[in-house]
Amino acid sequence: MTYLSERVTVDPAQCGGRPCIRGMRIRVTDVLDLYSTGLSPQQILTELPDLEEADLKACLQYASKRLDHPVLAA
Repeated sequence: MTYLSERVTVDPAQCGGRPCIRGMRIRVTDVLDLYSTGLSPQQILTELPDLEEADLKACLQYASKRLDHPVLAA
């Protein structure tokens, strides 16, 4: 298992190697999808009671870092 942060992990044998939260089968994209449907952090924690508030923040930080790349114009 690879730790991408204290809370985001990648295990090639789990969830197709997609980033998950603390080795659970809850993918970062699952959390982001819930945010995108308009759920509040408290509603997400109710839907996924194994998560902690810090896990939600880790998902947002992970997504932010993955999207923060330079764009080269030709």
